[in-house]
Amino acid sequence: MRQKIPFHVVHVSGQDDNYKAVQLNTHSPTTRGWQSMRFCLFPQDMVLHLEKRSQLKKIQILSHQHLIATKIEFFVGDIPEDLPVSLQNARYTRLGYISLSDNDKTSYKARELKSVTVDAVGCFLKLVIHKNHVNRLNVYNQVGLVAVNVIGTFVQDINDMYDDTSYKTDQIIKPDQISPLDDLAFDMYQDPEVAQIIRKLEKKKQEAVLEERYDFAKKLKQAITDLCKVGERLGKYEIEKRQAIEHEDYDKAKLKKVQMDEYRLQVYKQLEIHDLLETSGSRANRPANVDPVRQATPPRLESLPVAPPISDNEKDQSNESPPPPDTSRSYDNRPLPAMKNKNQNPLGEETEDQDVPQDEEQAPPGGSGNTGITDGPEEMNEKDMREASAIIEIFGSSLVSKAYSKNWSFREDALLSIVNEMKEVERATPKDDARAMMKAAVFLVHKGIKDKVVSVFKAALELLKYVLQDFVPTYKLTKGDVTFAVEKTLPELLIKIGDTATRNRDEARNFILEMTHFTDVQPLHIVPLECVKPFKVNLAPRLALCRMELIEKMYQDLGLDNSGFITENVMTFCTEALKHHSGSVREVAERIIISLYKAVGEPVKSYLPPDDDKTRKNTLYRQLFEAFDKIDGKPSKQELKKQQASEESNKAAEIEALQAQLQQLKDMGASGKPPGDTAGKNTGKGNLKSNQKQGDINIHINVVSKDKKKAPAKKVAPKGVKKPTKASEEDDTSTLFNIDKTCIFCGEKDNAFTEEGLDIHYWKSCPMLKRCANCKQVVEIASLSDHLTTECDSKADFAKCPRCTEALPKSEYDQHIKDKTCNPAETSKSHCPLCHENHTQGEEEWKTHLMGKTGCKHNPRRIAHLNKQPTGAKGKGVGKPVGVKAKGIR
Repeated sequence: MRQKIPFHVVHVSGQDDNYKAVQLNTHSPTTRGWQSMRFCLFPQDMVLHLEKRSQLKKIQILSHQHLIATKIEFFVGDIPEDLPVSLQNARYTRLGYISLSDNDKTSYKARELKSVTVDAVGCFLKLVIHKNHVNRLNVYNQVGLVAVNVIGTFVQDINDMYDDTSYKTDQIIKPDQISPLDDLAFDMYQDPEVAQIIRKLEKKKQEAVLEERYDFAKKLKQAITDLCKVGERLGKYEIEKRQAIEHEDYDKAKLKKVQMDEYRLQVYKQLEIHDLLETSGSRANRPANVDPVRQATPPRLESLPVAPPISDNEKDQSNESPPPPDTSRSYDNRPLPAMKNKNQNPLGEETEDQDVPQDEEQAPPGGSGNTGITDGPEEMNEKDMREASAIIEIFGSSLVSKAYSKNWSFREDALLSIVNEMKEVERATPKDDARAMMKAAVFLVHKGIKDKVVSVFKAALELLKYVLQDFVPTYKLTKGDVTFAVEKTLPELLIKIGDTATRNRDEARNFILEMTHFTDVQPLHIVPLECVKPFKVNLAPRLALCRMELIEKMYQDLGLDNSGFITENVMTFCTEALKHHSGSVREVAERIIISLYKAVGEPVKSYLPPDDDKTRKNTLYRQLFEAFDKIDGKPSKQELKKQQASEESNKAAEIEALQAQLQQLKDMGASGKPPGDTAGKNTGKGNLKSNQKQGDINIHINVVSKDKKKAPAKKVAPKGVKKPTKASEEDDTSTLFNIDKTCIFCGEKDNAFTEEGLDIHYWKSCPMLKRCANCKQVVEIASLSDHLTTECDSKADFAKCPRCTEALPKSEYDQHIKDKTCNPAETSKSHCPLCHENHTQGEEEWKTHLMGKTGCKHNPRRIAHLNKQPTGAKGKGVGKPVGVKAKGIR
């Protein structure tokens, strides 16, 4: 059987005078351990001499809480057969190494216990300890070990392992099994004297099982369980006594010593330790003492089939002695809730067996009636003990073992007991002790929140609520402590709101909403900031939906003012939620974004794609932008389409009228007839068609931008308007005869301006026009941007900048919008698409800008027009109809 192998330190490369290596030879709650010298050289060496040559199976290292080495190497040393056992003759073999955590997560409060499984034979164990982890508490760059434990088997006992006695023992404990009593965690929390008694009782228990004294073995088992609790309490008293001595509070030290002695004697007497150890000889031959119940069992079983039924009163008055009262209590001497109601009758009245004297209830565990003790929680395994080592120091192993029990009632009772225990803490308790208790409670809350049983989960929430609402303000803990408690538990609560159990979901959701209003939690804004952290798009739909609904409710309650919610974090969260594959999740995200837009307005749009036709093809974004337009009082997309269709219809009618008038004027000029002639009274459509058949010129007249519509215009009087006077008809006639000699755009007059001449002028030299590089049509410069986005054959490749209103290739559009370096257009001015400058609105202003000496420097036809003016007079002539443009001259 594997056992704890004694050793003593025979070599160390350096040690602090107050923390010498000899401290590692013994294990107890008061062990101070070894520490290296200040500013020592690394690595540090340490050699342990084992009591006998042994086969090592397990090595345990308990590191210091802040003097932590980065790495520890292990070497086993053996002696050749022909040499004496000495340190100089040892030959070492490297076994491996372990790495230690920097302990930053526990704020350097917990000590790390490392267990390593090995298989080696030797007489010496060498530890090579490397440099330390750097932290604020380790100012001298030291390393420290609190305890070292070696478990294995003596080599001389291996050959005798399968003799008769050992074989029978192996039926109980296998050779490769390690007793919990040999574990380092046992000795470090137990009083040394009690630990030795427990080991003796464990050995007695194994012997009793081999001798088939099962009732005596049961007594021993219960006594061991009770002594474990007593040993932990005595170990705690010993630590308090040592602390009092260090602070020179000798009155308190004396009080603790008296308290320990009285408690120890009282427990030994009540547990009848001397009888259990059988110091006066074995009681195997005393059947009455060994098995007191077995004598009465056969008669009762034999008479059971033929005996008449008896009443409850007869049962109480029978010779059978009632079971002894249960004097075993939990850590805080309170029975489990399930045990309280165990002996109640259906009417709720307790039987006489439940009447326990007050002095017996307050007695230490394991009184005279220990045979009636109800089984408690199972023992913690090694992994759980390592994990909860810091918690055990505060609440004790009994209470923590209940929190780790497989029975949900024990887990629930442990959490509720911690609430009551924290309520009983004195107000004069130092802040560091209160902080350590709070962090230990939060650790168990974190474990309880993940529990699947609703009652355990609710108990964990009750404990967390007490910590945040009552314990923190009572002991005036810092904001950092509150932050620690919330950050440790809130992520698990956010997972719990997506639980399959409805009660768990509702409890978690309601608690999070309630926690945001706690006095010490609300000013820190921890809960909103943690909740709006974006989740992955492949998150489970139920969990994602519950998270979104929680944020929506929290935003409605808190708003944006000093709540932790800002536009940036809410929009970042919602834009990621819009990518989720679940439609219900996206709907909630839309509602949150719309609510946020009502509060802050335009800044919301900066987190969304640009509002253009391409984006609006996506139903999701179209709905969002339409909602924004509705909030801003803008017309919807359908209303805009109707309005645009109406405008286009009006444009088409006006264009048709202007084209008809132009054709009519050309026909009259060609025939030389006055305007009152019958040729001028035609509708114009027939003339237009006949002219188009010739194929000489193809002129289209369209209404231009809105700013030009506002200028005064000369329009043809529609039908039904009163006819002009004779004098005005003569003036118009003289003008119409000269219209073919004048450019209607720049106003230039030239005798060469026949139909073909005008066509060439439009195509090559008119400074008011420009040839489109995409469709090769000639268009007015003033309406170039509108042409590229609405009429050009390549209009799909252009987009209009909302800032400068110019048409840009879509390949350059995104960068142009991002740079924001363009000259913004002004509402009361016109914007030139060539030089990008703004100038006064109006047709004459456009002429001045495009044709003048100080006009647009990016108009290549302006210079040629200015050089041509001395020979070609520029006449006012007949200006082109206001608000028109030419296109399609090919």
